[in-house]
Amino acid sequence: MAASLGRVYKIGLLKSNYGTLFNQQVHNFSTAKQWSRGRKVLLACLGVTAGGISALIYALDQSVKAFDMVAHPPTYKWGFYGMFSALDHRSLRRGWEVYKNVCSACHSLQYMAYRHLVGVTHTEEEVKAIAAEVQVQDGPDDQGNYFMRPGKLSDYIPPPYPNEEAARAANNGAYPPDLTFIINATEHGENYVFSLLTGYCDPPAGIPIREGQYFNPYFVGGALGMPQIIYDEVIEYEDGTPASASQLAKDIVEFLMWTSNSEHDERKRLTIKLLGVSSIVIPLLVYWKRHKWTTVKNTKILFTPRHKPPQ
Repeated sequence: MAASLGRVYKIGLLKSNYGTLFNQQVHNFSTAKQWSRGRKVLLACLGVTAGGISALIYALDQSVKAFDMVAHPPTYKWGFYGMFSALDHRSLRRGWEVYKNVCSACHSLQYMAYRHLVGVTHTEEEVKAIAAEVQVQDGPDDQGNYFMRPGKLSDYIPPPYPNEEAARAANNGAYPPDLTFIINATEHGENYVFSLLTGYCDPPAGIPIREGQYFNPYFVGGALGMPQIIYDEVIEYEDGTPASASQLAKDIVEFLMWTSNSEHDERKRLTIKLLGVSSIVIPLLVYWKRHKWTTVKNTKILFTPRHKPPQ
């Protein structure tokens, strides 16, 4: 009995010593009492200063952005927004007419060749006739000279200016951008381009507009170097469609949507094919999987111990 009491006393003494040692270690690692009041005040001041500098940088970053000077374009119900909806190819044909007769005076489509129009906006014979209207420099010939020839399907649509400097000189220093991928260049580009083409108006009070600039609330800063070029009846459509300003803007946006996403219709067709094939293949795979593993899943493993032989 005395021996047992002695062991209990020793165990309690060891626990007490370990507890004291643990508390000392925690006290040594604690920084609450090691840091002086001056150090705490310094760290607090540094934290407040860092927070103030961060807030100032954010405020300056927002102040230099002209988001407040831009009207956000509304979202229109375009026909190609549907999951299985294709582009309107009659509108694409009219959009080519708008580009050829209005936009091509300043803007280029340097990444589009005439052959890309075949089967999309025109027939092959029609595109050949359109390309032949343009004179393209070719060569050199056997004598080493360059010559002019009618355009072919393989030729790219020529730009209106020979270089950027000539384009800026003809537009008061502004450089008309290439329109091939203009829809993909901005967020919701189809809504932006449509709103920009139809959104010209008089500048409000307090916004100065220099000579040669035009106010458009959908353009950053409001001052745009391109004048309003979309008017009612500015051109006549070959198919007799009334050429209102909204119709012209809609057709050119549809056409530029195709130039920016020439695989649009093919992507929709592949989606339909994929869903059709998946509706057949997936049930077959599920059936095959269940048939393949049904024996394994329904097998029960039982342990039957042997009876000991009678003695």
